[in-house]
Amino acid sequence: MSEQTFVMVKPDGVRRGLVGEVLRRFEIKGFKILEMKQLTISPELAKRHYEEHVDKPFYPGLESFITSGPVVAFVLEGRKAISVVRKMVGVTDSADAEPGTIRGDFSLEKGENIIHASDSVKSADREISNFFYN
Repeated sequence: MSEQTFVMVKPDGVRRGLVGEVLRRFEIKGFKILEMKQLTISPELAKRHYEEHVDKPFYPGLESFITSGPVVAFVLEGRKAISVVRKMVGVTDSADAEPGTIRGDFSLEKGENIIHASDSVKSADREISNFFYN
């Protein structure tokens, strides 16, 4: 069963020139790229994207980071896309991410951890809509 998921290379990944490597990993795995664009996230889009975190104490720093430069957002399609992509991305705290995952190979930070990937069908639908159909 094919499903879609939302993925975004964050400003630190774009600054470091990792977009091609990240895309390569997903293409080699067999995912199809349905949509892709580069943009700089506005504060308004950041609030929609991170709506569950807006009232948390760390949110101002998160918003400052995610709006600090361009990101590359894309929609992937493939079998069990959400769970497989999350495994490929690695855990949020990059220092704990397994080697072979994107975060495990390219980051040591928790806040600036290269990439975002949807964690559920509901999140994927909302995030795809926010970035591509709004």
